[in-house]
Amino acid sequence: MFEALVTLCLAAADVPCRDVLLPGHESAEQSLCEASLSASTAADFPDLAARGPARCAPAGPALSVEEVAPGVFVHMGAIAEPDTENGGDVANLGFVIGARSVAVIDSGTTRAVGESLWRAIRARTDLPVRHLILTHMHPDHVLGASVFAEAGAEIVGAEGLARALLDRQQNYMQSIATLVGPAAFIGTSAPRPDRMVTDWAEIDLGGRALVLRTWPLSHTGTDLTLQDRETGVFFAGDLVFHLHTPALDGSLLGWQEVMADLAALPITRLIPGHGGPVLDWPEGAAPMRRYLDVLEADTRAALDRGDRLAEAVQEIAESERPHWQLFDAYNPRNATAAFTELEWE
Repeated sequence: MFEALVTLCLAAADVPCRDVLLPGHESAEQSLCEASLSASTAADFPDLAARGPARCAPAGPALSVEEVAPGVFVHMGAIAEPDTENGGDVANLGFVIGARSVAVIDSGTTRAVGESLWRAIRARTDLPVRHLILTHMHPDHVLGASVFAEAGAEIVGAEGLARALLDRQQNYMQSIATLVGPAAFIGTSAPRPDRMVTDWAEIDLGGRALVLRTWPLSHTGTDLTLQDRETGVFFAGDLVFHLHTPALDGSLLGWQEVMADLAALPITRLIPGHGGPVLDWPEGAAPMRRYLDVLEADTRAALDRGDRLAEAVQEIAESERPHWQLFDAYNPRNATAAFTELEWE
């Protein structure tokens, strides 16, 4: 398989540079790839300089994916913070193949991760990618979107996602570029949603329907889930964590209510935003629900004792430490958020 690439460098600099994938020109023969490329206009990359014209080359590495149900594929990201070693490959991503088109669920932390996901899709089907569904606003799930947008995919998110991304764009872009390094970050840009779901929606992939649903303030204020009606597989985004310490960026009490609602749904298998990559349901909810319950109970106990925030953060949910990875990176933030929320209840 051959694909189209262009070497991009940071503006007015020789290094760093990266070969960036131009989607839609894949072919089993180099000559066909080149013919496709000659008939199109390469994507525009502001603030980056191309080193030479676009060209066709053997396809680069694809993300590893698991077919968890017929036509439903999942990639499990590393349980880690984005860094120069993992290149930002730290979130679960997926795609569903219908009879007419493909829908992608989340796009990764950088364009480079999104490109590797694109290659994984192209290794399994040449159907067009018509939809990219973003489960929430966090950068490890959305910043790889540009490669899919260039391929013509409609970017779908929950109502409020566009505003949330705009408000956080500068911070997200700067922090991720620092974490993964400038070379790995080349070509990455913040997504611009084309369609926002206010309650629920359905996407038809051709004989295969995906049901999308928004949720009240919980993990974040922009959480969106989807379920493949054919197989019952449910993509929860970061409403459900496994192994990776949960990250509270919304409402603790709201999240507990959402978890109770999820446990009652007719889900066959659930894809969490981190960990898994597949959980049986509803028993797969047990660790998350326990963590949130402990977070609430310990926070209320600290408030009842009159503890100050700095003191309480050291103790809240400490008993959960053995059960989760990245505990020190996330639990103090969760404790702070829970304390602030319940203090003014």
